[in-house]
This record gives sequence, C-alpha cells and structure tokens, in this order.
Amino acid sequence: MSSPLRQRMPHESALRHVSGEAVFIDDMPLPAGTLHGMVLGSPHAHARIIRRDASDALRVPGVHAVLFADDIPGHNEMGPVLKDEPLLARDTVHCVGQYVAAVIADDREAARVALERIVVEYEVLPAVLDIEEAIANKSFHGSTHRIERGDPDAAMASAKHRLSGHLDSGGQEHFYLESHCSLAVPGEDRTIEVFASTQHPAETQHTVAHTLGWGRHRVSVVCPRMGGAFGGKETQANHWACLAALGSWKTGQPCKFWLDRDQDMTLTGRRHPFHSRWQAGFDDEGRLEGFEVELYANGGWATDLSLAILDRGMFHLDNSYWLPNLRFIGEVVATNHTSNCAFRGFGGPQGVVVIEHVLDRIAAALGLDPLDVRRRNFYSAAPNNRAPYGAEIDDFRAGYMVEDLAATCGYAERRAQIAEFNASSAWVKRGLALTPVKFGISFTVSFLNQAGALVVLYSDGSAQLNHGGTEMGQGLYTKCLAVCAHSLGIPLTSVRNMPTSTEKVPNTSATAASSGSDLNGAAIQAACVQLVDRMRPVAAEILGVSDDAVHLGAEGNEGPDGAWAWNDAGDTKTFADVCEAAYLRQISLNSSGYYSTPGIGYDRAKGEGTPFFYYAYGCCCAEVEVNGLTGEWRLRRVDILHDVGDSLSPDIDRGQVEGAFMQGMGWLTSEELIWADDGRLLTHGPSTYKIPAVGEAPLEFNVRLLQHKPQPGVIYGSKAVGEPPFLHGIAVHCAISRAASAFGGDIAVAMPATPEAILFACEDAREKGE
Repeated sequence: MSSPLRQRMPHESALRHVSGEAVFIDDMPLPAGTLHGMVLGSPHAHARIIRRDASDALRVPGVHAVLFADDIPGHNEMGPVLKDEPLLARDTVHCVGQYVAAVIADDREAARVALERIVVEYEVLPAVLDIEEAIANKSFHGSTHRIERGDPDAAMASAKHRLSGHLDSGGQEHFYLESHCSLAVPGEDRTIEVFASTQHPAETQHTVAHTLGWGRHRVSVVCPRMGGAFGGKETQANHWACLAALGSWKTGQPCKFWLDRDQDMTLTGRRHPFHSRWQAGFDDEGRLEGFEVELYANGGWATDLSLAILDRGMFHLDNSYWLPNLRFIGEVVATNHTSNCAFRGFGGPQGVVVIEHVLDRIAAALGLDPLDVRRRNFYSAAPNNRAPYGAEIDDFRAGYMVEDLAATCGYAERRAQIAEFNASSAWVKRGLALTPVKFGISFTVSFLNQAGALVVLYSDGSAQLNHGGTEMGQGLYTKCLAVCAHSLGIPLTSVRNMPTSTEKVPNTSATAASSGSDLNGAAIQAACVQLVDRMRPVAAEILGVSDDAVHLGAEGNEGPDGAWAWNDAGDTKTFADVCEAAYLRQISLNSSGYYSTPGIGYDRAKGEGTPFFYYAYGCCCAEVEVNGLTGEWRLRRVDILHDVGDSLSPDIDRGQVEGAFMQGMGWLTSEELIWADDGRLLTHGPSTYKIPAVGEAPLEFNVRLLQHKPQPGVIYGSKAVGEPPFLHGIAVHCAISRAASAFGGDIAVAMPATPEAILFACEDAREKGE
C-alpha cells in the first residue's frame, strides 16, 4: 500500500464543507424539549450591582428560568489559571458586557424579551480603559516577569549610537466563521453531555463539573469540529458550555447557547493589545550592543491566559537576533475591558514586531539597508547562539533561508528599481521589506506538553481513530489520519477520525501552541506501533514462519500486491486477515498511545530555561504601493519561504502559511478595534471591523516550503505550522512604513496601518523632509 504521508491529499472535510454536509454544533438536530439561553451583559465598564429583579422577566411566556450568580450550585469562579472570573457577576461588574444574568426559554425571541425585563440597578464606578492609565495606576495582573543578560546599562552607556521610543500594537478580533455555541443534554443519574465548539474539551469538562459541583466523571464533552477558532475557543468556549449546562441542570431539559456575530464580538475576548517602551544601543554597522524593553499586555478585567501570553511575547523579543546585553521587563495590565485571551501566535507576534520596528529605526538612522542590519544581528555560532532565556539556538535556519529568498525574489534588484520609481513619482511611493521569523514550538507551561490517543481496530481491518486534538479547519484530522494510516500500513479510506471526546481520551491539552500534530501525531504513532507489535506474532503464525521472519506493511513498508503481511516464500495476508486472526485468538485490537515532549522547563523567577522543544523558521519579502494623497495602498507582491520540516501534508501546510500570512497582515493593516469613551466596543460587526478580503490579497503571491530539512525528534520529521507564518505579515507593515518614509523622512506607520494612519504618516514624513 502506498503511504498517504507527504502526498497530495484533500482536507478530510473538504467535500462536506463545500456541500454543506459538515455538521457543526449549530447544525445538530436538537433533542426534544431543547431550550435556548441568552445572557444579560453589563452596560457599564465598572459598577457595583445594587439590586437585581427577575420577577417581570419570569412572567414572559416561554421563559423557564432566569439565573443569577446565587443560583449556581457549584462554584461561580472560573478561569484557566487563576479563578478570578465569576461566570455570572455577583456584586461588581468590570467591563461592558460582563454577564450578569442568563435567561433560559423556549426560543431566542422569548429569551430576548425577558432580558429587557430584568431589572439591574448599578452604582457606576471609575473605569481604567487604556494601557498607559493602567500603568500609571499600577493596575496589574500577576507578577512582573524579568529576563536579563550581560550588562545592558554599561552597553547602553558605551554604545556609539542610541535610540529610544515606544510602540503600540493593537488587538485583533478572531472573527472565526462559526461563533460560540454549546448544547448540553442531561442524562441519567446526574450526568450531562455537552457538545461544545471548544479547542480544549478536557478543560471544558473540568469547568462544567466545577460549576455544577460535580465530579468530572459525570460530565462528557464532545467537539465534532469547529468553524475556526484561532485561540478564541481555547478558554472562552468554557463560559457558554457552563451556561448551557446550568440551564440544563436547572430545567432538566437540553439547553443551547449560541451567539450571533454581534454578541460574539461584544462579549468575548480577543488578541492582547501591547504597549512597549524601548531603548537600543548600537554600532556604526547597526549591531545591537544593548537592548532594553518594557512590555505591557492589556489583559482586560480578568487574568485568563494573559500571563503566559506576556511570557511568550517576552520570549520572542529577540526574534532571530543575538542580543549580548539585554533587559526585558513585562507586566500584564488590568483594564475594564473584556478579558483578552489566546490568539494565533499567543503574544509572540507582539514581541517580534517590537524588535523588527527597532531594527528599521536603526537602519534609517544609519542610512543602511534594513535587511543588512538584520543580517548583521542574526544568531550565529556559539557563543552568539543563546536565546535571552539561556536556551541554545542549535539549528538556526533563518540566516540561510533569508539569503535563499533574497536571491530568488530579486531583493537587491527590486530595491534599486523601487528607489528609481520613488524618485520619479511625486504622490505614489513603493516600499520593500524582507523580515525573518523564529518561533518557539511547545506549550511554555511544561505539563501541557502531553497527548493521548486510542486506536481501535475491527476484525474487518478497518479502524477508528480517537485523540485529544480538535479540528477547527486547520487540517489536524487530515494529518492525524495520514499518521495513523502510515503507521498501520492501511489505506486512508479504512480509517475514521472520531469526534474528539473526553470519554475516549481524557486529560488532554488544548489544541493550541501549534502543537496539535506534534503531540497527537506522536501519541497516535505510539498506539499504532503497539498494535503492529501485537499483531506481528499472529501474522507470523498464520504464515507459518517465526516472528523475525515475517514482513509487515507498516510505516511505509510496501508488500507485494497490496499484502500487509508476507513471508520470503511469497505467501501473503491482508490486514483484514490478520485482524480476524487476532480476534479469533482473543488478542486485543485496541491500544492507547501517549506522548509527552521531553526537556521543557522554564524558571520564571530566574528568567531562565528551555520553554521550547524546537523553533520554526521562515522569511517573507513584501512589496507595497502607497498613495500619499489618500492613504490607500495595495500589496503588489509577496514571496515567502517557510520551514515546516518534513511536511506531513504539504497542501495543508501551504494553506496554513497562506492563511496565516493574510491574518497577520490584517492585524497590522486593517483590523482596528475602536471603543467609546464609556468602554463600549464600537467595531462589533463586519460593517465596522475590516478583515482582509480577496481585494487585499497580493497581486503576486509566491510561497515555498523549505525542502529536505526534517526536524529530529518530532513526528516523522515534521514541524508545527499553525502560528509561525502569522508573523510574515510584519513584512507588509515594514514595507508600508518604508513607502511612507519615501515621502520625506523616516516614519513608522501606526499599527494597524489603516488608510487614515498611512495618510497621517505620509504627511508627517513630508514635514520631516522639508
């Protein structure tokens, strides 16, 4: 049998997606008697709750219950790290939209009417609504994170050149196609089954059980698939699962919570806005001698995963560059906004964009090509190959990848052509930028780096695959099917990937940190190896040879004429033959596999350790054209070279690179979040929040995957691909700033670089050049 691994194959749900047959939570046929829930959110950013009254709401026909904090039978406090987030506000609200009550009714219309009749009286309190105000008020979540190396004070004092500044990178709405949805169905003997659009079924199970005051064994969570997530369903899907479970517990009937787009954007968190203050000391060639950064992440009103997101931002302040003397100080600020949460890159992009901004400022100050400055600061041989936190960068690929891409995309020639164009064009300017990516792969909390799998064989030779990974469109199920089929040596059509369920594989980690195929793929391989080893003596027996004389068609070993087992005499057996023989001999045909990533550990107090198992690399060259009269711009060309190791599925990986680039570009160019002075989000729908569309795609888009570079110690030599290519969007912003600067003097366009921001930057550049 020919292995599907590394071959062209469609996404496992592609046909179901385009035909409409794919079943998401909202598509599931509702059990008889299903009720619907909606929440009442606070109208204030910060207020004390004085009185609550649901008596009028309960009179609305079709309303079964109105739930306040006091109605929760277990624990109201939730949160993935710190239990600092009440599911329903009890005494105080901390942001606009914080849930105060939940209505359970026959339908959404009855619930909507009831929400309007709930009486809640508030005493409005002062609110903190921006990062700098929070810093001034010392309003922080958790403790300060410090990473230091060398003597940055002395390096700054002795440096020939010094620059300082600040940088703000904005938040970003996840804008997944499928909004949050959960359906809870009560069972016998105080049990409940929850169907949830969640990246972390095990944590959803834990949170539901915690809210109900039950043991986790009474709660089952199933996630068949998601219509996108991007981190937004890693923790914040738990709220809706808990509310659905509460409604089901209270009424004894199935209960469903579903958010429309406006509710989803208003009530849930998003990418953390970051504020940084930096100073850099450097030589005539642009080499960094001292670098200091204060990094502040806007966590919103509750902690969620903000501390880990800040940590990853600090871990990526170096990107691809050797920093001999550094001081990084990080804080998560607490503001009266919705609690921010995980988003593709998990703080890494907010860290990388700082140093790329700084290197551009250094290049401009010295009159040098920014790419030359980047090259001179790259990691190199020991001792200049230690990350700020002490880990060794032992396989630095970005250097030679940048040289490859610069040559193949004609960087030097095009830079000269652009300079000539800009000199002759008064109102339209072009910009070119080539930036690298180094992105650490692993959960930085070490215990999360584990996964399990259950592979079930049937006597007809078919298989069911269960693992803890969730499918959100990224192709994890496709890769896992390929790993399973390859490891067993059977066709893809013989393997069925089952919906992710806590009943099948318990205590799993979130499908996040780009680790889905690394962790789950290795666990699947372990389970399959056990089954193959168990079936070897059976195959040998029915072929009449010893165990060491039988040949098996597993892990790419192809047998004659599709045989799965054969001997040197030419006798053959199919996989189904061996499965049937094993069953008749009372040999188990199912196996659990387990994997944990070795060597991960970080001491936050010391700022030292090994938070990542390996790094993924890439580089992107972007060319833009900017209109200095209107601020309009277009993306003329993009060239990307990206490192995915020995790809499990090149088509899936290429799609991830392309999609991640577009999303990263959107974060830095068009996706602007705007709040009113009272803390209300104003950009809460597609009419006011602009995500990239086909019109923003590059006119020429060239993507290559790095070839012949397997990653040791990872499933079949592959590398993670979900998050790293998001950072390629930084090249677009750098190119826009270069184009704006061509109108006069060096300028850094604000983030996001909306047409308004670009127009203001062009005007500022003209003033600088006068």
